[in-house]
Amino acid sequence: MAIFSVYVVNKAGGLIYQLDHYAPRSDTEKTFSFPLDLVLRLHDERVVVAFGQRDGIRVGHAVLAINGAEVNGRFTADGKDVLEFLSNPANYPVSIRFGRHRLSSNEKLMLASMFHSLFAIGSQLSPEVGSSGIEMLETDTFKLHCFQTLTGIKFMVLADPRQTGIDALLRKIYEIYSDFALKNPFYSLEMPIRCELFDQNLKLALEVAEKAGPFGPGS
Repeated sequence: MAIFSVYVVNKAGGLIYQLDHYAPRSDTEKTFSFPLDLVLRLHDERVVVAFGQRDGIRVGHAVLAINGAEVNGRFTADGKDVLEFLSNPANYPVSIRFGRHRLSSNEKLMLASMFHSLFAIGSQLSPEVGSSGIEMLETDTFKLHCFQTLTGIKFMVLADPRQTGIDALLRKIYEIYSDFALKNPFYSLEMPIRCELFDQNLKLALEVAEKAGPFGPGS
């Protein structure tokens, strides 16, 4: 079981804090001969697998490195177009590392804003007045848990579907936010949280939650 990441979103939908706590390793590196037996295409300025799966490489995985050199979007470290490089037989054999694309800071900001909108839509769709909005979204690989305070701040945790104690963890994160962000004289409301004590106590709370599940009295 694991807790993958934490997001804090202000009442306007802006991302004010994000922590990647645990990222499952899904990278796969293989040496290929020409022609490449995978179909690659450009998607959102990244080179991804469009067809063909083998040895842990799956459709949707992005090209992360070629011959040990990191790939930045559609270009190699020395500025070469990835698709053009891989279409040239002279460049083979070649070692390619595939894996899940890492979200950029801008993508995280956009996704936080999108969830804020979905949360509002969920509240409006409720047949009853005073809906709490979206509290959990579930997939086969993770659950997204959300807790909104009375002031509109949203705390979101992405965790393994089997992870227990997330409701208590969300309230613990709110407590940490109140103690180490709101009480910090240098912190401005609704602005990004940059506080070392907040970071330290949040990471400790995540470690405790992973090992022990629900928080007990006095935690």
